[in-house]
Amino acid sequence: MMKRPCPSRGFTLLEIILVIAITGIIGAVVAVFLKAPVDQYIDIGLRAGLTDTADTALRRIGRDIRHSLPNSVRVTGGCTGSDACTLEFIPTIGGGRYRVGRTPAGVGDPLEFDAVDTNFDVLGHMPTMATNDHVVVYSLGITGANPYAFVGDTEGTHVRRRIAAVDAVNQTVTIESTEAMPFDSPGHRFHVVQTPARYVCDPAAGTLTRQSGYGWPEATTAPTTSALLARGVSRCLFRYDGALTVTQRTGLVTMSLSLTETSRGSSETVALHHQVHVSNMP
Repeated sequence: MMKRPCPSRGFTLLEIILVIAITGIIGAVVAVFLKAPVDQYIDIGLRAGLTDTADTALRRIGRDIRHSLPNSVRVTGGCTGSDACTLEFIPTIGGGRYRVGRTPAGVGDPLEFDAVDTNFDVLGHMPTMATNDHVVVYSLGITGANPYAFVGDTEGTHVRRRIAAVDAVNQTVTIESTEAMPFDSPGHRFHVVQTPARYVCDPAAGTLTRQSGYGWPEATTAPTTSALLARGVSRCLFRYDGALTVTQRTGLVTMSLSLTETSRGSSETVALHHQVHVSNMP
């Protein structure tokens, strides 16, 4: 006898709808349990990014401050945390020792301090310098020895002179000078500097920038270079204490920086505090 084949049977519409509904319920339950870890992962990544940005900015500032001219760091602005705050300094590009006396045979060109002197010999290694750089001798940061002061300023004397010429072969430097240098450095040292630089923190604009190329106080212009270090700045504070010791040879720069970023309707804020010791040995 021939056996009749059984007719094939598929899914009914009701069964498909039930499977879809059950799958949706299971997916919703799984999503509830996964949402918190995923959100936490995103928040951790956001905080890590903000922390890295703030840490990099503060370390960059600290590196510049450590290589600045002694007693050249100064803070201006409200600096209350919510107001704009500026940290200014004079970067150094080199330094050396100047001749203070001639040889027994009368050879050499020392740097004189009791009269106007526009030329002097460099002893030892010849630092990198060029025309329009500046030479600073014994920067004390006080009246009469302020590196920001200039001829015609109310402070009268100044410790900074523009380089007019450099003779690397004979190790001689020519400077512009209309008056005698005020103080002889105990170590007979000089620093070579370029124009000042500054870090401007503006919570209102939410930015931290490094500006340079704006010249000296006697010829201030708009900054020629402005580099953005951080966005989302919600609070910043710069403080400088230049009298940590009796001899005032050590200074302390205190920096606080808070960055805020909004994601998925909530805000994440990181706050970093950094201190830098600076040597004020001129």
